[in-house]
Amino acid sequence: MASLSKYDSNKVGTEDFKARMDKVKNIIALAAICLSTLMFGLEISSVPVILPTLEKVLHGNLKDMQWIMSAYTIASTTVLMAVGTLADRYGRKRIFIVSLILFGITSLICGLAQSTIVLIVSRFLQGVGAGAMLICQIAILSQQFREGKERSKAFGVWGIVFGIGLGFGPIIGGMIVSFSNWHWVFLVHVPLTILTLILVIAGVEDSRDPQAKKLDIIGIITLSLTVFGLVYFITQGPELGFTSATAISILVATAICFTIFWFAEKLSTHPMFDFSVFRIRNFSGALLGSIGMNFSFWPFMIYLPIYFQSGLGYGIVPAGLSLLAYTLPTLVIPPLAERLSLRYQSRIIIPMGLFIIGTGFLWMKLGSSSDHASWLTMLPGSLLAGIGLGLTNTPVTNTTTGSVPSTRSGMASGIDTSARLISLAINIALMGYILQEGILSYLKDVLSGTIDEVQLRSLAEKIAGGNTSSLQLDLLNITSLDTAGAIAHAALVHGFGLVMLYGGIGVWILAAISFIIFRPKKASLHN
Repeated sequence: MASLSKYDSNKVGTEDFKARMDKVKNIIALAAICLSTLMFGLEISSVPVILPTLEKVLHGNLKDMQWIMSAYTIASTTVLMAVGTLADRYGRKRIFIVSLILFGITSLICGLAQSTIVLIVSRFLQGVGAGAMLICQIAILSQQFREGKERSKAFGVWGIVFGIGLGFGPIIGGMIVSFSNWHWVFLVHVPLTILTLILVIAGVEDSRDPQAKKLDIIGIITLSLTVFGLVYFITQGPELGFTSATAISILVATAICFTIFWFAEKLSTHPMFDFSVFRIRNFSGALLGSIGMNFSFWPFMIYLPIYFQSGLGYGIVPAGLSLLAYTLPTLVIPPLAERLSLRYQSRIIIPMGLFIIGTGFLWMKLGSSSDHASWLTMLPGSLLAGIGLGLTNTPVTNTTTGSVPSTRSGMASGIDTSARLISLAINIALMGYILQEGILSYLKDVLSGTIDEVQLRSLAEKIAGGNTSSLQLDLLNITSLDTAGAIAHAALVHGFGLVMLYGGIGVWILAAISFIIFRPKKASLHN
């Protein structure tokens, strides 16, 4: 009996040791996931604040700045579904390591870039690594944390860190440039990637799905070409001429790609996008919430630093601090949004959140047109927009995945994430177009007959990108320095006013459509 008790004691001790080691490994794995999540978020939100700096030092223009951001989001969209399938087939840990190595190498290339072309290409490749990291993070969390309480805690920590990356990115980017230079906004990810790789190797358990579906190559290629073609048409349209043969050819090719994508997904036995889920009212209503957030809030974050720096004359750090009013509510409000969703249901909270975002945009428009515009006049609108985003984000994620059977939740999550990134890429281009055209229309009114169309468009592009020093020299041919500065500022404010109007009214329309879709069908009178 004594020997048996000793055996049992050793067995219990071994099991306790194994449980402790598993717990340590899970902590290390969660740290790795959170570090990679932080990097993903920072690369979305820290780069916008340095765009005016990049435009000057790399001698770029507004279109280059748009592509620096759009390349990242388009690439992330491109790989989302493909990486999910590859991770299932070849192992989530293995693909995660590959994605981290790619992200780290391309971050190094971004930091060493000496031209906009190199930066845009490397940003695209960085986006491939980032999108792959994002999908692997979710898959690893789902596999390594299976118990309800532990799983909920892990996803909660992951969400908080993701929010910190997005929320504090502007001030982190501004401080890096202030204390060092713009290169380190990208280079900082190199040591962080190395640390993350060490943690992944030490803590992440590998897993795979032996019944993984085949890679939907046709769907991936045609969807990527559709998004790229549409963004290219919007971004380069003013230069090509929207009615030119080249522009129309691009638009036709884009439409053909989308048509092929539609039929490929309809006919595929393992579709990347199962369009039948759009018949589920809760899924479609929530998806409009995803589109609405990235129709207005996130793409405008690309341009808001330009307004703070060029429109209000703030330095890069004050501009980053001013952006905190826009981003911090997105961290504080989600817990409240979850409680409200339980009490009033997502079908009320999601449209309400979108409506608040739109109201914030219109309030920002009023603040920007004030005679003494400052971060204070922008504060109420910025806070409202952030609160609306915070109310919308979590309920959207929970509703899109929760409204479909558990066996299809991965596909639903993929559609949700793709909708966000596609909307973001398209609206980065649209907001840039509206900003430039708004500035151009103001310049035409003020400088009509004194300067030709080509020069006016060149001036409008410089103002839209925040490059007003050379602009003032151009205008000195026809007016004084003070007047040139006043014209540039007024044109910029006018252009931004139109962008805010677009964001506000557009998201209101999406809120109304979402509310209508969410409403359950009325029961038949015969029932």
